[in-house]
Amino acid sequence: MTLHTASAHRICPFCEAACGLALDLEERKVVRIRGDAKDVFSHGFLCPKAIGLKDLHDDPDRLRTPLIKRAGVFMEASWEEAYAEIERRLPSIIAAGGPNAVATVLGNPVSHKMGLSLYFPPLARALGTRNMFSASSVDQIPKMLACGLMFGSWMSVPVPDIERSDFLLMLGANPMVSNGSLWTVPDFRGKAKALRARGGQIVVIDPRRTETVAVADVHHFIRPGADVFFLLGIAHTLFDEQLVRLGRLDGHVAGVAELGAALRAFAPEAMAGRCGIGAATMRELARTLAATPRAAVYGRIGTCTQQFGTLCSWLIDVINVLSGHLDEEGGAMFPKAAAFAANTRGAPGAGRGIVSGRYRSRVSGVPEMLGELPLTCLAEEIDTPGPGQIKALIAIGSNPVLSAPNGARLAAALDGLDFMVSMDIYLNETSRHADVILPGLSPLEEAHYDVTFTQFSHHNHARYSAPVLARAPGQPEEWESMLRIAAIAMGLGAQADIGALDDAALEQEVHKTMGAAAPAVLAALAPLKGAERKLELALRSGPYGDQFGAQPGGLTLARLKAAPSGIDLGPMGARIPEALRTASGNIELAPQMLLDDLARVQADLASPVPDLVIIGRRQLRSNNSWMHNLPVLAKGAYRCTALVHPHDAARLGLADGARAQISNGARQIVAQVEVSDDMMPGVVSLPHGWGHDLPGTQLGVAAERPGVNLNALLDENLRDPLSGNAVLSGIAIKMQALG
Repeated sequence: MTLHTASAHRICPFCEAACGLALDLEERKVVRIRGDAKDVFSHGFLCPKAIGLKDLHDDPDRLRTPLIKRAGVFMEASWEEAYAEIERRLPSIIAAGGPNAVATVLGNPVSHKMGLSLYFPPLARALGTRNMFSASSVDQIPKMLACGLMFGSWMSVPVPDIERSDFLLMLGANPMVSNGSLWTVPDFRGKAKALRARGGQIVVIDPRRTETVAVADVHHFIRPGADVFFLLGIAHTLFDEQLVRLGRLDGHVAGVAELGAALRAFAPEAMAGRCGIGAATMRELARTLAATPRAAVYGRIGTCTQQFGTLCSWLIDVINVLSGHLDEEGGAMFPKAAAFAANTRGAPGAGRGIVSGRYRSRVSGVPEMLGELPLTCLAEEIDTPGPGQIKALIAIGSNPVLSAPNGARLAAALDGLDFMVSMDIYLNETSRHADVILPGLSPLEEAHYDVTFTQFSHHNHARYSAPVLARAPGQPEEWESMLRIAAIAMGLGAQADIGALDDAALEQEVHKTMGAAAPAVLAALAPLKGAERKLELALRSGPYGDQFGAQPGGLTLARLKAAPSGIDLGPMGARIPEALRTASGNIELAPQMLLDDLARVQADLASPVPDLVIIGRRQLRSNNSWMHNLPVLAKGAYRCTALVHPHDAARLGLADGARAQISNGARQIVAQVEVSDDMMPGVVSLPHGWGHDLPGTQLGVAAERPGVNLNALLDENLRDPLSGNAVLSGIAIKMQALG
């Protein structure tokens, strides 16, 4: 018998690199995954994670049927039964406690799913709650706040133009493992090698000799949590040595004089002792940045997950502006996404800017950012009685019991909810607390367009993935489940005509944005439904679109579907002032809230340096906790180890491979020690996303080597006060050997 063979293309959903894949199928089963050599963006690059796509689809632990908890036990149910249970229990909670009695929490996987990304906003509007939480506040919201204040849009994040750069300074980032974070850059290794081959240089600032250090020219250790002092020293030097070069941006920048005055107190000589990097090094780096025509500074998770996360994020782009490298070839530039980017809509060069702090959390009074509250406030909002207490939760692709500090408190709080719905592919540490679980689709069963990551891509492009395999009969699209819950929240019931609901919302949007052209646009969109229809509207009305016939040859979904390896939209180009959406139409170099926060830095200068601190660690095969259940990614050496410098191991009596107790006050965990001179003395590193030993989960592979949860050590009340982001790095600990 001859097997039926076929091929398909797919955008990898496992990390921000979003590589293009080519899949071989036999009898509707994936038998081989390789990099798509024709992909216009990733050009055939493949990392080990992509191979796990087959394991994910075939994983026997992956949920395929809705579950309803009856007397504490999950029972399989039909989709109709699951929706009916939500209708039976959710509306009464809203009626009794108001919209804020319900909360939502989103995880990173939502960004990799077109349907979830595009249909969460309608669900949020239907719920009307202020209690919205996401993974953004444990890893990236400081950068979004800083960029919003400077450029007028939360998502206007400049990224290094690495293919044309000659000098790259990186802090708190490990793109050899991540292939970019808030910087979509597949095959960082190849691009770094090319940069150095043309005579360029890469400098890495990190408390660990990371995988990225191995492809760099220079590495400097820095004390965890002290990046702000290092960055202030460089920014001060640019003013002090008259190295400020605004170039083409002169006339588009506000606040230069105010910034210069604010930086006078932060000379490198005053910063060196606190950050552990010499003043001469800071000054030399500032001079190199100013003297190199094509250069950029880039910082990522390590610069966000600390008490000065927003200031660090701001200073990185301040330095790019002052050294003449923002919006310039080889510098830090703004991608121009084909769809959904806020900085391609509205009047070029001006806007309303961002607004934050419109309300505060009920218990701790933490300000709202980007329409959400810090994830670290979720537990207290559930377990603290009083008006406005959260009584129900909708968790979407989220596992905060592992990903947020003090997961034990959150787990107990979830058990105290009146009702919880989880949309997830696994029965994991968080979804085990749900009353109803709606299983998500395998990535191979749904269409995909990168709503988010095209906005951070180092090269402009557009790519679409059609479903590779058919979803099970009767299983709805994920966007349909979102609309179904929205209809229930609106009082329309589980049997509502969600198609009509979606049609009405689209019609309202098109009439608002298209005016007299609305009838023709709606007619053109009529053959499509759901997420694909939203994508078609965004593509055709976007900066490369055909404008519904007004620009023949422009981008359409049909054209994208006809190009399975994507469409190249060219390198990043200059976008100032066109990309700005600030009220002034300028780059706001000195937002007052950031200048005011410098007083906190000044006060912290004299703080003693802890004897031992802990930081996280990103790993190539375990970007998110659910990857630990995929055999192809879980195999190999045990990776949930605490890296300790040999000097620290000797003074603490720690042996390689032995166990040690790590404590932060009353919080304690036990981890396996790995002695490594890759660590800065006084610093311990433990990877995130582990701790798969909690009861009630269904993660067979992950449970074989559960590891330990770093976040169990961390205080959920410790946040960057400007953004509310969790402080995960540079936490003082004690460590002792166990017999």
